[in-house]
Amino acid sequence: MESYGCAMNMADGQLMAELLAEAGHIIVSRPEEADVIILNTCTVRADTERRMVKRLGEFLSLGKRLVVAGCLASAQPGVVYKLSRRVSLLSARAVEAVREVVEANGPVYVLEPRPRRRLPRLLDGVKITIPIAEGCLGRCAYCIVRVARGPLRSYRPEVIVRAVREAVARGAREVRLTAQDTGVYGRDIGTSLPELLRAVCAVEGHFMVRVGMMNPDAALRILDDLLDAYEDPKIYKFLHLPVQTGDNGLLKAMRRGYTVEDFLAVVEAFRSRFPDLMLATDIMVGLPGEDEDAFKHTLALLERVRPDKVHVARYTPRPHTPAASMPNQVPEPVKKKRSRIVSELAARIGLENNMAFVGRRLRCLVVGRAPRLGQLEARTPSYRPIYFEGPEGLVGDFVGLDVVSAGPYFLLGQLPSDG
Repeated sequence: MESYGCAMNMADGQLMAELLAEAGHIIVSRPEEADVIILNTCTVRADTERRMVKRLGEFLSLGKRLVVAGCLASAQPGVVYKLSRRVSLLSARAVEAVREVVEANGPVYVLEPRPRRRLPRLLDGVKITIPIAEGCLGRCAYCIVRVARGPLRSYRPEVIVRAVREAVARGAREVRLTAQDTGVYGRDIGTSLPELLRAVCAVEGHFMVRVGMMNPDAALRILDDLLDAYEDPKIYKFLHLPVQTGDNGLLKAMRRGYTVEDFLAVVEAFRSRFPDLMLATDIMVGLPGEDEDAFKHTLALLERVRPDKVHVARYTPRPHTPAASMPNQVPEPVKKKRSRIVSELAARIGLENNMAFVGRRLRCLVVGRAPRLGQLEARTPSYRPIYFEGPEGLVGDFVGLDVVSAGPYFLLGQLPSDG
C-alpha cells in the first residue's frame, strides 16, 4: 500500500493498514510481492494528479489486483475508469470498507460516504496522527477538496479523547490532531476546537499536541477561547494559518471568507500571547486574476508578518471548480517565477527568525531520527525542528538543548555540557 498527500490521507492509509492486518492480511513492502495493491491517492493539484496516474499505470503493468483509494477515487473516479475497468475504487469518505474491497472477487466501486467508526491506532515511533474531522465548511473557488471530502463531519470528542488516551498509554509522545480545517471542528455536533483541546490535554501522561491547519475565518470566530486553550503546556505553540494571497480582491474572488486584516488579527493575537510562536502559512501564486500589484501585496504581507514557514504552491485549475473557468489565467512561466521569488523570500525570513534562537536553551521533545545523517530530531515548545547528536535512547524523552546554529527550516542544537 502506498499513501500520498495530506496528513488526513496518511492517517487514512494507517487506518486501512490496521484494518487489513487485523483481518489477517499481510502488508508487504514491495508491489511485486503483493496479491493486491492499494494506491491511496491525492488529487489536490494537477501535477499531483499526473503523478497518481503515472503510478497507477506502473501498477497496472504488474498485472495485480489494484484498488485506488483516497481523493482521486472520490473526486475523479472517471480518470481511473478510463485507464482500466479492472480497478476497484474506494472513496476517501469510506476507507473503513477497505476489507470489503480487497476481499471482493472482482472490481468494486465504494463511492458513497460511510460513517467513520474508528480512528487510527498505529504509532510512527512516538508520534501519532489522529483525525478529528473530515470535510470542510469552505467553498473556495479553486479547491477540489470539498468535492473529494464533502461537508464537515466532526468526530465525537469522546472518541478522539479515547484514541489519544490509548495512544499515550502505548508510548505516543506527540499527538497530531488533523482535519481539512481544525478551526471548524465541532460546529456540526455542538462543540468546538478549544473544548476538544481542553479534553485532550486532560489525558494523563507526558505528551505534546500539535494542532493542524485552520483557516483565518474559523480561527477568528473562536479566537479568545482558542488562545486560552493554547495556554496548556501540552500544546505546541504552533499555528498553521493559510493566507494564500496578500490581496483582498483575490481573496474575495477565490471565496476564502476572510480578509488580509482578519489574518493579521489572528496572527497578532497569537504572537501577543505566545512570543515564540511558530507561524506557518500557505501562499498560492498565479491565482486567476493575480496581476503584478496583487503579487506585490503578497510579498509585502510576507515581509510584514515574517512567517517561520511558508508552503508555496502554484495554482493549477482543477475540475469541478469555478476558478478553472475564470478569465485572466496566469501563464505558467509567470507562476514559476513568482513561486521562486516567494520561496527565496520565505527562506530568508525563516533563517533570520531561526537565528534569533541561537544561544538559547530550550526544553524539547525528542521525536525520532532526523533527516540529517546520524542525528536525532526534537521539537521545541513551538514545534520548531531541532537536530542534535545524541543516543537513540533519548527518543520519547524531554531534554534541554542549547541552540548553536540554524537553517531556514530547522535549528541545530547540542546537549548541555553542564548536564
